[in-house]
Order: sequence, then C-alpha cells, then structure tokens
Amino acid sequence: MIQLKRTDSSDTDFRNLVTELDKFLAILNGEEDTFFAQHNKTDLIRHTVVAIHEETPCGCGAIKEYEPEIMEVKRMFVHPDKRELGIATKVLNELEQWALELGYKKCILETSKELKAAISLYTKNGYNITPNYGQYKDVESSICFEKQLIKIKQS
Repeated sequence: MIQLKRTDSSDTDFRNLVTELDKFLAILNGEEDTFFAQHNKTDLIRHTVVAIHEETPCGCGAIKEYEPEIMEVKRMFVHPDKRELGIATKVLNELEQWALELGYKKCILETSKELKAAISLYTKNGYNITPNYGQYKDVESSICFEKQLIKIKQS
C-alpha cells in the first residue's frame, strides 16, 4: 500500500528525495544543470507530497503558485527501486487535488525531452503539450505541459 503525506519543503523525507533527484538531474542536464537548478530551489515551498511504500519514503512532488489560478508542478521523483508501482500518478493526482482545494484552475510543468517516462506520465494523466513558458521559453531541451483542473462532484 502507498501512503501519501502532505507536507512542506522542510520535511526531511521530501528533502532526502529531492537530493536524490538533484543528483540524477545533474547527470542528465550536464552543463545546463546550473540553469535548471536555480529554478528548482525547494526552500519556501508550502505544498509538497511524499509517497511512502512499505514504511519507506520513495516518491515526491510539489506545487507552487505560478500565477493566480495556476500552480506549477515541481520536483516530481520516484526512487528507481519503486518505479512501475503507480507512485508518480498517485503523487501527481494528490498534488492536483490539493491545487483544486486551494482554488487553482490549472497546473503547468516543465520536464526534459529526454525523460520519456515523465512525458508518458503527464500525457496519460491528461496533460497537454504547451509552448514553453517563463524561464523555459527558449530552452530546447525542455518540454512544457498544462492541464485544466476539474472538480469531480461527490455523490
């Protein structure tokens, strides 16, 4: 069973997972890593989710306001040993639900064109490719997505 913990960026489990993510991204991004790292700082992020499987923190994600009504999904990561268990989808869905609860109407995000699994994750979860935004506008290695959030009526 996978448990999801809503927390913030001061959470030790979240910080440890982000450290693993940053090591992976440093290799992937190579010389461009400094550019991306400046946009991935986690201090002051108030909305993070940590996934726990068999009592072990194994995945995370975060949202932060990009504009009024728009949340940006950040710091999505699942430990390689725990991939293929649906953890990333659960984290993403929890982040979207949290954004809705906070009154946001859309989520946006950026990922690397090299991360085929991430692109597949976002596509299968209803995200559409959009022109690169903000700091990623002219970054050829980036691909950006957006998703309109829809409230599901409870019966």
